Amino acid sequence: MNIQTRDNSANIYSILSQTQRLRVSDGEIKPILDGWSNTSQLLILIWSQLGDFDNLEYAWWLQREKEKLSSKGITIRAIGIGNRNSGVKFCEYTGFPQEYLFVDTTAEIHATLGLYSGLSIQFPILSTSQKAWLNLMLMCAGVASPGTLKEVFRGYKGDKKAPQLIADEEVVRNTPLPPIKGSFFKAAGGKGFQRPFELATLRLRNMTEVLSNWNTYVPDSSYLTQRGGTFLFNSQGKLIYEHRDRGILGFAENMSNPLSFLIN
Repeated sequence: MNIQTRDNSANIYSILSQTQRLRVSDGEIKPILDGWSNTSQLLILIWSQLGDFDNLEYAWWLQREKEKLSSKGITIRAIGIGNRNSGVKFCEYTGFPQEYLFVDTTAEIHATLGLYSGLSIQFPILSTSQKAWLNLMLMCAGVASPGTLKEVFRGYKGDKKAPQLIADEEVVRNTPLPPIKGSFFKAAGGKGFQRPFELATLRLRNMTEVLSNWNTYVPDSSYLTQRGGTFLFNSQGKLIYEHRDRGILGFAENMSNPLSFLIN
């Protein structure tokens, strides 16, 4: 596995082991490693705003591969920006376990770990929220967000290096489009890999979900540009892999198969 080395990498586990946040399942302030009993590996996900499409997509991959992750003895904990209502809504939609999700209202852990805060142009007159929105829009256009546009286009054109995402008999609902059966993508591009428009359709469903419940997912828009990170430890707490998001839709080193560092 590749590891992106950082000067403070040796301290990351120490920081996380002392971190307490509000746990979504019961609303209590608990250590984020509460309940971890030194399984083979510990995966810590520092997520951005819980309404960020990156996180909904990340959680989708975790659900897709949950049996493999469980068989490997991988314990998962996540901290996302938001409040308990954000967390409950996120878990209801994605299926991510509430007992493994914690929330940070001010992105304090992100700053502590030195994660990328995103574009931060200080536009005169605008409020903090307005500045965050404008900076986010610029990042969506690729400004200070490397790889974003390429990843957007990959969602439309398909990717033969990625697995098939929607089963032929599955029906994708809750988008502005009529229900789409998975076999449609087979007719459009083939089978056994990510077909054209397949990923874009899943992202459209996520977008519809978030925009329909925006105030719940994003109670404070001040942190819209903040990015997250992935940290994997062995049973002794040694950091064996990390990925620090550099931009929007950059939550994994290998976006064709975001969990390849775990299951391959």
